[in-house]
Amino acid sequence: MEKVAGWYPAWHVALLYWTWLFLFTFGFTGAEITCRSCHSQVKPQHQHPQQGLLMHLRTDRGEKEQRRFPGEKGGERGQGAGMDAEDAGLQAPFDPTLSGAKISGWETRTLTREPEKVAGGNRPGEAAAPAGDHRRRGRGSGRRRRGRSPRGTAGPGGAAGREPGGSGAARFGLEELRLGSTTFALTGDAAHNQAMVHWSGHNSSVILILTKLYDYNLGSITESSLWRSTDYGTTYEKLNDKVGLKTILSYLYVCPTNKRKIMLLTDPEVESSLLISSDEGATYQKYRLNFYIHSLLFHPKQEDWILAYSQDQKLFSSVEFGRRWLLLHEGVAPNRFYWSMMGSGREPDLVHLEAKTVDGHAQYITCRMQNCSEATRSKPFPGYIDHNSLIVQDDYVFVQLTSGGRPHYYVSYRRNAFTQMKLPKYSLPKDMHVISTDESQVFAAVQEWNQNDTYNLYISDTQGVYFTLALENVKSSQGLEGNVMIDLYEVAGIKGMFLANKKTDNQVKTFITYNKGRDWNLLQAPDTDLRGNPVHCLLPYCSLHLHLKVSENPYTSGNIASRDTAPSIIVASGNIGTELSDDDISMFVSADAGNTWRQIFEEEHSVLYLDQGGVLVAIKHTSLPIRHLWLSFDEGKSWSKYSFTSLPLFVDGVLGEPGEETLIMTVFGHFSHRSEWQLVKIDYKSIFDRRCAEEDYRPWQLHSQGEACIMGAKRIYRKRKSEKKCMQGKYAGAMTSEPCVCTEADFDCDYGYERHSNGQCLPAFWYNPSSLSKDCSVGQSYLNSTGYRKVVSNNCTDGVREQYTAKPQQCPGKAPHGLRIITTDGKLTAEQGHNVTFLVQLEEGDLQRSLIQVDFGDGIAVSYANLSSTEDGIKHIYQNVGIFRVTVLVENSLGSDNAVLYLHVTCPLEHVHLSLPFVTTKNKEVNATAVLWPSQVGTLTYVWWFGNNTEPLITLEGSITFTFSVEGMNTITVQVSAGNIILQDTKTIAVYEQFQSLRLSFSPNLDDYNPDIPEWRRDISRVVKRALVEATGISSNHILVAVLPGLPTSAELFILPYQDAPAENKRKSEDLEQISETLVQKLKQNFVHFDLKPGVRILVHAAHLTAAPLVDPTPSHSGSAMLMLLSVVFVGLAVFVIYKFKRKIPGLNIYAQMQNEKDQEMISPVSQRESIPNVPQSELMSPEQLVDEKLDVQPIGSISTAAEPQSTKEIPTYVNG
Repeated sequence: MEKVAGWYPAWHVALLYWTWLFLFTFGFTGAEITCRSCHSQVKPQHQHPQQGLLMHLRTDRGEKEQRRFPGEKGGERGQGAGMDAEDAGLQAPFDPTLSGAKISGWETRTLTREPEKVAGGNRPGEAAAPAGDHRRRGRGSGRRRRGRSPRGTAGPGGAAGREPGGSGAARFGLEELRLGSTTFALTGDAAHNQAMVHWSGHNSSVILILTKLYDYNLGSITESSLWRSTDYGTTYEKLNDKVGLKTILSYLYVCPTNKRKIMLLTDPEVESSLLISSDEGATYQKYRLNFYIHSLLFHPKQEDWILAYSQDQKLFSSVEFGRRWLLLHEGVAPNRFYWSMMGSGREPDLVHLEAKTVDGHAQYITCRMQNCSEATRSKPFPGYIDHNSLIVQDDYVFVQLTSGGRPHYYVSYRRNAFTQMKLPKYSLPKDMHVISTDESQVFAAVQEWNQNDTYNLYISDTQGVYFTLALENVKSSQGLEGNVMIDLYEVAGIKGMFLANKKTDNQVKTFITYNKGRDWNLLQAPDTDLRGNPVHCLLPYCSLHLHLKVSENPYTSGNIASRDTAPSIIVASGNIGTELSDDDISMFVSADAGNTWRQIFEEEHSVLYLDQGGVLVAIKHTSLPIRHLWLSFDEGKSWSKYSFTSLPLFVDGVLGEPGEETLIMTVFGHFSHRSEWQLVKIDYKSIFDRRCAEEDYRPWQLHSQGEACIMGAKRIYRKRKSEKKCMQGKYAGAMTSEPCVCTEADFDCDYGYERHSNGQCLPAFWYNPSSLSKDCSVGQSYLNSTGYRKVVSNNCTDGVREQYTAKPQQCPGKAPHGLRIITTDGKLTAEQGHNVTFLVQLEEGDLQRSLIQVDFGDGIAVSYANLSSTEDGIKHIYQNVGIFRVTVLVENSLGSDNAVLYLHVTCPLEHVHLSLPFVTTKNKEVNATAVLWPSQVGTLTYVWWFGNNTEPLITLEGSITFTFSVEGMNTITVQVSAGNIILQDTKTIAVYEQFQSLRLSFSPNLDDYNPDIPEWRRDISRVVKRALVEATGISSNHILVAVLPGLPTSAELFILPYQDAPAENKRKSEDLEQISETLVQKLKQNFVHFDLKPGVRILVHAAHLTAAPLVDPTPSHSGSAMLMLLSVVFVGLAVFVIYKFKRKIPGLNIYAQMQNEKDQEMISPVSQRESIPNVPQSELMSPEQLVDEKLDVQPIGSISTAAEPQSTKEIPTYVNG
């Protein structure tokens, strides 16, 4: 036991110590460390050039500041930020709270990697990590496929200081030992509440620390300091003067392939610049940017190649480590850009990205990093994809496409053509996440139609196409940023070993597999507890359950750890019982790859790996300051207590030296809430007296409950003998690996087969084993499945391999069956004059040896003798619009099959004009016609709106008749739907019982200035009306002028009744005649004129007068009204006889009759279609009637909600008021 020097009695010492501890406990706070290289684990790319370690200081006792760091959302800022698994050597993201702080994960490469999401949905927390997964491929990389870690309740102290007996119980040393350490304070940074740390490692002694003061009220960084150590953290130098005293830094990036290259990003609130160093941060050069960097993606092999994503969704590239930038593409989806990384390493400069098109769709694009012009871009996937669905990971590319309300998933293996991923027929997925693409196989989590908080695990063949079920109902949860966390953990160092939390009977239990999900078993609980008391826990009623979640902070690792360099050791928190619980959490360790477990602490601790797992370091989760830690040299069997600082420290985090040996640690913390950052360097080399020799090791065979053959091989590793206390050094891997003889356990069920209770794989009810591939042709062969397929990466040989392997068989001749003809984009519409590509598909039969006849329905037909002519589709161009019946017939000597496709060929609708009279009489039928440009556009739907009616009338014809029963100004709107385009036009019509009209003519020179367009006619109408009002003094309310289309220029003057006040009667016909006479008189006297331009005066003349009915000639009128009408007719006939051969006097006409002539010229060059029949209003149908009625006409396409309505109000050209 460590002795205390001094003359004070022992109780005085104790009193002073606890008083001091009490003050610090209630006066100071902890902090959390966030590894920004390990942001949201739903990443298809896994190399993380990152800032290193991000620490957030707490603002009050035990309470975590809830506001996020600016720009961070599920790791978006951290994407591609400069540090992979070996960069920072993160020992323990430490999250102290009142219930206990946690440290987990030894270095960044062991941090969680959450499954990447393929389906659209809300993914704000997702950030695409760079390709080349150093965390996954590098040593020490435990993979976690799940959500946040729960916090355990701090119970009574563990067994520290005691040495409990009993077989299997952990032993604790009674003596307190001292570790060699040094402490350094970052003076002047007491107010800084965030820090980012980078340790180069790999025999480099350089450590960089960027501390910042983030003002949560302002939402920005107000201060920053840069520190550098060249002696493994013993001392630090402040570099603010080298980067600029007024420069505020926001991020620290490190090149993943050359740790000497450092990049600092300034705060964009102040300036947008980069500071670049090529000597591990000793000196810097500053470069201005013309855009704001949101995230960076370093190339996994080329150290100077970088992709930068800006805040305005632009993607830039640099081949000079950020010194110069080139704009690649705009409208790139966040975190959906990737370097091309494949096993062959071909095309290293190829960039994969998801970009938005002009019309808002998403598209998968590839291009070179130095040339992404429209001409050089490639579109590997035909058509559009769902937003935020592109994933490029290893040899696979995934996209999602939703059609018919269901998501469909497509995969490209080694950049070949895309193929739809095949899940069991009735899985009906509503969400999918790609968990792993290791070893040429896809591991995916699928949420099926009947699942809410669980997912099913599926595993694929090598091509990533055919998936079989691995485990049902795996628990899931939602992260802080909305990303999905799957409770699945891949154990590092042992191929095919996973831990998963499965929900069964409303209980969550932990299962383990050693063969990639072929078999799953519960975990056997320890025989004894920490005190040596026997544990009565019998399978399957009771077992050990582990927490496989990450921390609530998406940037910290969880409380389960394993390392590639220590393949047998797994450390995790959990509980013993019938199900997983958040209560009574203890720490457990397995030294034989999960076969047996030992309880090591009754409270949550963070257990870290030193010296390739030869030493385990445990730090207690607590919000109190600490000065001790525990070390184990025998894989957790016994523990010794060590002090690492003389004064208790609020621990914010622990950073370990990257590399394989890992014998130096730096503990970050504070002595108080207002004190500077304290950096405690601990060198563990002093606890070893020598390096291990060959005789210090023993062999250990990997096994699963006694079964030595795992994944088809027997593997023997070497372990240091527990009684030896020597330094291991470099990891040597497995000593030997010997293949096993294949047994049934090495084979999983093939696609379409399910494992039954007797262990046999039998066809599912929906699967027909006799169905042949559609590509199978006579003379060729196909693989006839036995119902089994060997687990991918299984190395077994001989045995039953031949019996269970699919056998090649000759393709038999079959009659064509299941024939389909579709278009390449799956649509039933095409544009006139454009290529339409048809695909012929056959479920059974041999297309290559069949005769194919295609009739396009427009009088053209083609025949093909084999499929080679149609592999890329059958192309055809339609010259006319309409609905065409496309038929295909496939026949061979054994039979035939046919299929039909109805294709709607359209021409884009560009303009709609509503043609109707300017003025009409009350209760008189009026014809309205929608004139289109172009006139032939295919199947159309017309929607008519009258006045303020809330229910429209829908027709398939462009002309209708209707009547108005109310006088005044009425509006009519027609909407024409052509595919996904909707255009409309609105007109106003005046309705009166009586009115008169007068044809006007103009000086001939007006024709020289008439462009015959609606805008010009409207302006001239307004000018003429103003001239009439000025010349006659008649109220403008009585006058309506409409200039007519065509030459010579003419116009129609309407003389309308006007109601001056609500109580005043309308003027009688005599008043209208008096107004007409006044107008005619002024026109004849040439008093009506206007100046078109300086020196060009236009005279307005009267051509002839037309009187509309003074009363409405309907049968319901009185006899006096009828007599008046007859008298008018007789007078007209008398005038006609007298002047028959002299001069034609305009007769009495209904204006609507003469309007038909004018409608021909309403919009040049389009004329009204005479073939369009008039539909009386009585025959119009409501929308409900139209749906129910079976019309003998062409089908009506639905009106798309994504249509872009356009409107024109060019005609009529009259002005009223």
